[in-house]
Amino acid sequence: MTRVLVIGEILVEIMATKPGHGFREPLDLRGPFPSGAPAIFADQLARQGVPTAMIACVGDDDFGRLNLDRLGQAGVDTTAIRVHPTAVTGSAFVRYRPEGGRDFVFNIADSASGRLDRSSSSDRAVEGATHLHVMGSSLSTPAIVELVLDAAERIRRSGGTISFDPNIRPEILGHGDMRATLDRVLGLTDLFLPSEGEAAMFAGAPDDTAALPVLFGRGIRAVVLKLGARGSRYVSPEADVAAPGFAVEEVDPTGAGDTFGATFLAGWFAGLPPREALLRANAAGAMAVTRLGPMEGASDPARIDAFLRDQRIV
Repeated sequence: MTRVLVIGEILVEIMATKPGHGFREPLDLRGPFPSGAPAIFADQLARQGVPTAMIACVGDDDFGRLNLDRLGQAGVDTTAIRVHPTAVTGSAFVRYRPEGGRDFVFNIADSASGRLDRSSSSDRAVEGATHLHVMGSSLSTPAIVELVLDAAERIRRSGGTISFDPNIRPEILGHGDMRATLDRVLGLTDLFLPSEGEAAMFAGAPDDTAALPVLFGRGIRAVVLKLGARGSRYVSPEADVAAPGFAVEEVDPTGAGDTFGATFLAGWFAGLPPREALLRANAAGAMAVTRLGPMEGASDPARIDAFLRDQRIV
């Protein structure tokens, strides 16, 4: 049976209730919401019935317990999530701008997530995994980079597979150490899940389509391009399939890409035809943006089925 491992940051998200610019004045806030891209992904994947474990670190505080409770309710194996006795759980304060975009204040590197290190419980989690999902957003923390690269190489040596969602800003990609780390992960990747424009960045190509032969030449088996409201596209040496997005009222887009990726991966493991896996992932991503809070729009297979029926896609 496939057992997926996710390694990375866990945090809470606290959101301004009104649009504006930054946090230079007192304002109303809503939260805390459980968050962190790897945690959002793990939560959604476990809800699809895929055995999922996470290696992470939280503080011995209410923010940490909020996340542990949420992941446990979804069915995530949390035994390799360390509770640090003195460091606090990571946090992100978020405010949407009236013209679009967001302002953030992060505490991740100096939080419990930055204290994550290898342990007997993390080793057991790696040994029990048949697949590793890597989030590029996690690779800016040195401790997590070390654990991810070690786990990726060990899982590949044992015959497992790797999926990689870069979720990375262009200015970070240009940093020497980060670029080398991302290239190492890409060289181990079976399933690559970039957002629009990221495939081109990684391949040094003029656009995502031109990047595909370069990526396949590096050993990647399939690429799933996330195209936002326009849907998504699955490309492999054998197939090129697209699926439309779904029109919904957007409340909070944070975590939609992680929710999409987890749902697609579940379909990939189940052997679904690519278009069906894309449609289910598009549906999950669409539902995710209709709720405030990164995990609050999570969905199980029954909810995805109901959404697709409502969209007249059976």
